[in-house]
Parts: sequence; structure tokens; C-alpha cells
Amino acid sequence: QPQLEAGDKIIMPPSALDRLASLHIEYPMLFEVHNAAAERTSHCGVLEFIAEEGMIYMPYWMMQNLLLQEGDMVFIKNANLPKGTYVKLQPHTTDFLDISNPKAILEKTLRNFSCLTTGDSIMVAYNNKKYYIDIVETKPSNAISIIETDCEVDFAPPLDYKVPEPVKPAVPANREPTTEAPAEEEPKFIPFTGSGRRLDGKPSKDKDVLASSPAKRQANATNSVPTTSQGGSSRKTTGKLVFGSGGSRADKEPEKEAKEEPKKEEPKFSAFTGKKYSLKG
Repeated sequence: QPQLEAGDKIIMPPSALDRLASLHIEYPMLFEVHNAAAERTSHCGVLEFIAEEGMIYMPYWMMQNLLLQEGDMVFIKNANLPKGTYVKLQPHTTDFLDISNPKAILEKTLRNFSCLTTGDSIMVAYNNKKYYIDIVETKPSNAISIIETDCEVDFAPPLDYKVPEPVKPAVPANREPTTEAPAEEEPKFIPFTGSGRRLDGKPSKDKDVLASSPAKRQANATNSVPTTSQGGSSRKTTGKLVFGSGGSRADKEPEKEAKEEPKKEEPKFSAFTGKKYSLKG
């Protein structure tokens, strides 16, 4: 029967109904189905009692969960399951999420189900296509009843879901690579770049003004230091202090005396230079 595949109900023989009626079981009837050979267990409801004696009919997806083949033996017993409050589902493929309203389709499908068991995979048919969904978690127990109950449904990412890789911004081919402008050189410290003062208090005759840029200051400082090839005959600039092996105060003394005005020589004392007088008169 096609409607059998759309839910979790099985078809049992009439003798099973007589046996269940004598046990005064609770309704709706729920059953535990156990495959002893594969140690697999699931739960289901009952649709009809019209199967041949010794035979039951169940949905094919349920046979896959229990690892059953046609003609295998199973054990069935009545079960009392609590009403479910929470269930977590995980689709096998992302195609299920492409449906316009997957929650509405799932809600319609679960109306044909009586119970859910953690670890099972149910089948949802839509537009001539079958979607398989795993039962990841159920509360308050591993097997719950979903008949006339308000159950919260949560979805886990599909099994084939892949996290999208971040897309890097494309750089136009005709765009020239940007080059960073060279950083400006910070001014370096150059010692003794101020103006000189004479020790005798006279104004300096050097009117040159030092350049404000660090490069010119360094050049002036380099030119002011004498090289060894010039020897001791080179003269330092008047009014500037130069420290080094060639710069001594003794070199500045002759230059200072040469620039001062020459003084008049005072007459020296000479003995017996006066007028002579005779005693005779």
C-alpha cells in the first residue's frame, strides 16, 4: 500500500488484535520492534490487522533502520511512550532546505507518524522526490509519542553542508598596484650647529647663517672639520669653536693679534742721553 510508506505504522495479523484486546492495553497502540540479529530497535504504530498469520508489513525505510530483509524474524511488543516535548532533526542533503516551506512539509508528514526514536532515519516524500532525515535527539526519552502533543522542533545543518569560504575581493587587471610613498626622513641630531661667540666679547665678523635643513647642517659641519691632508697650515673660521686635534686656542692667538691695531712704540730708556754742560762756564 502506498500510504504505508508515508508513516511509521505497520500491518499486523488479526490474531494480534485478539491478543492485545485481552491485555487491556492503553490506546493509541504503540509497539517496540526489535531485530535480535542486528541488535537494532525502533518503535511504530499499527495501521490495520489484516496481514497473513505470522507476517507483518512495515515501511521500507523502517526495514532499512532495523537492517531487515524480507522473511527475517522480528520481535514485537506493546510499549508505553511519553509524549515528546523536543526533537532535533538533521536532513541528509541541503536539497531539503531548498523547498519553499520545509517546516510545513515536515509538519504534514509527521501527522502520519505515531512516535519517533533517536537514531532512526525517516523519509519525507515531496514532488516525487524522497528526502531522508535523521532523528538526532528526542526529549524526554530516546523514544517519544507525537500523537496530540505540542513538540518543539529544531534543525541541525545537513550532512552534506559545507561552510562557504570567504570570497576575496577581486583586483581589476588594469589597476596599477599601489606603492607606498617613501617615509620622510626624520631630522637627525647634529651637535654644535649654533652661532659662535668670541671670548673677548667682540662681535663675530662671520655673517654666514647656518642652513635650517638637517642635510645642509651636516654638510657645513663636515666642511668645518679639517682633514689630515691640509696639515697644520689650514685656518679655522673666525668666531666658531671647533673641537678636535687640530683646533687649539693657540692657533687663534696670532690671528687675534694680527687684526688688532698696531700700538705706538714707547721710547726706551737710554743712559747718558741728556745735554752736557761745562764747569768752566
